[in-house]
Amino acid sequence: MAMLRYLVQKYSTPDHWYSSDPQIRTRVDEYLAWQHTNTRLHSCRVFWVKCMTPAIMDEEAAPEKLDYVLAEFREIMIQFEDKFLQEKPFLAGDEISLADLVAIVEIMQVTASGVPIFEERPKLEAWKQRVEEELGSELFREAHEDILNVQEQQLNLLTPEAKEQFKGRLRLFTNAGMWLC
Repeated sequence: MAMLRYLVQKYSTPDHWYSSDPQIRTRVDEYLAWQHTNTRLHSCRVFWVKCMTPAIMDEEAAPEKLDYVLAEFREIMIQFEDKFLQEKPFLAGDEISLADLVAIVEIMQVTASGVPIFEERPKLEAWKQRVEEELGSELFREAHEDILNVQEQQLNLLTPEAKEQFKGRLRLFTNAGMWLC
């Protein structure tokens, strides 16, 4: 987050990305601080449990584990809408900001996992559409292309040795009751 703030200031990007208005900037900073242990953590867990772990381990995740991480993520999306999005078009107000960029990237991991999160949450879907419109559909698709095609692209590039190494690490984390994210 520090690097994003630095780049926005160094290259004099349009003010809406990281507003000079202290009240709007504080809303951006508030979300950027919250997202580390909320949107990012829970999106990552869904992605690993639903997408990456089955691809590496060659078996589906235990239903109770998947149900648990999905329930946690859905609760975070309720908080996301209630505390940050509210009735505003974007997280910090009327214009897109760094907060929206960071949030959409994390949430797209869940979409890549096959969870229809936007279809389940019309308010979230409307926000996503506004973000995509602001960025442009082509750039939005290009930015998310790799994550949306992760199983076909990256996992097929894993050597059997790398896959075995990942399996060992995943077993260690799972046996210790830990998460990768």
